[in-house]
Amino acid sequence: MNRELTVMAVHAHPDDEVLGTGGILARYAEEGVRTVLVTCTNGEQGDGPGGVKPGEPGHDDSAVAERRLAELRESVDHLGVAHLELLGYRDSGMDGWDGNGHPDAFANIPVEKAAARLGELIERYRPQVVVTYDENGGYGHPDHIQAHRIAVAATEATGIPDKLYYTAVPRAAIREMFEVMRSSGMDVGGVDLPEDFGTPDELITSVVDVSPYVERKVKALKAHESQGENIFLLRMPDEVQQRAFSFEAFTRHFSRVAAPDHEDDLFAGLRD
Repeated sequence: MNRELTVMAVHAHPDDEVLGTGGILARYAEEGVRTVLVTCTNGEQGDGPGGVKPGEPGHDDSAVAERRLAELRESVDHLGVAHLELLGYRDSGMDGWDGNGHPDAFANIPVEKAAARLGELIERYRPQVVVTYDENGGYGHPDHIQAHRIAVAATEATGIPDKLYYTAVPRAAIREMFEVMRSSGMDVGGVDLPEDFGTPDELITSVVDVSPYVERKVKALKAHESQGENIFLLRMPDEVQQRAFSFEAFTRHFSRVAAPDHEDDLFAGLRD
C-alpha cells in the first residue's frame, strides 16, 4: 500500500521556514499532503526586545528563545503545517559571533548525533520529499550548514526519502526584484549585488508556483516580528512582495524515481 504523501522541511531557526519553503508548505498542506517542519535550534541568538543583540545588555537567551518559539508556532498555524518538530539545539549565531564557540551550539554537535535524531523523525513520518539548504547553507550561516549536513546524512542513512531538494534563490529573479524595487522608487541603499549572488539559473531544477499563498507567507513572516531582519522584506511595495513571494525554487540533489529535469511540483514522479 502506498504511504501517505509527506514533505519534510529541515530548517535551522524559527523564521527560516517562511521565505524558502513557506509557500510549498501551505500549498501542499492544502492539497492534502502531510507537512512536517523540523526546526533544529531555538533561536537564542536572535534579537531581544528593542533589537538587542546577543552579548549586549538586556539580551536574555532563554527569553529570546521562548518568544521565537511562540512566533514559530503562530507562523506554522498560518502556513497550515501539520507537524512541528523541535530538535532544541542551541543557536550558534552568525559566522564569527561569540556564540559559535559555545559547546552546546548546534554547529558544534557531532553530525552523526544530530543526524540520528533527525533520522528517527524520518523513520516516523517516512517523507518521500525532504527539503533543506545547500552545502553553503544558503549564505554561510553555521547552523544552516549543519542543518544541511544532518539532512543529507539522515536521508542517506535511512534510505527512506525518494527525493532531496535544496532551497535556491535564482540569480535572475534577484536582479529582476531589485530592478523593480528601484523603478518603484524604493530606497535600496545603493545595493550593488555581486555577480555570484544567488543560485546560478542553470542549476535550478524545480520552480513551484505558490502565488495563491503569498498572503499566508506574509502573515507567517509577520509572526516573527521580534526579528528585525524581516522588516525590510515586509516594507517592500506590494508588487515587489507579490513577485518575491509567489514562487519557490529548488535544486534537486537526488531522486530515486523518474522525474523531469525541470519540475513544477516536488512530488513529480511520486503521485499516482
